[in-house]
Amino acid sequence: MNVNDIRWTASEKKVARRAFDTALEAALGRTMAELKGKAGAATTPADMWEIEDYLRQQRRKIDQMFDYRYSQLTIVFAVLVREGYLDENLLSGLSEDKREEIRRFLAWHARE
Repeated sequence: MNVNDIRWTASEKKVARRAFDTALEAALGRTMAELKGKAGAATTPADMWEIEDYLRQQRRKIDQMFDYRYSQLTIVFAVLVREGYLDENLLSGLSEDKREEIRRFLAWHARE
């Protein structure tokens, strides 16, 4: 299946949006928890600038990972499952073709 040929029904779009938002909330929550830990342990100005660098890196990572274009969503969902931000069960309601594409991507990455 070519990702550019994937068609999304209205109900699949709702499932996709809910799953995407849930994963984004998890990623932001994890980042916030890590930030609080780092900020609480900071004791020097150098620590403060390291926190700034950390936030910049996290923002870049999250912006790259969370791409809500329908042509990219099966890959995005596979990455989010692999990274632990998304439970694959939240994707029930997507067509079997889309779920199989996600599983193929996960299996391919598991071999690396």
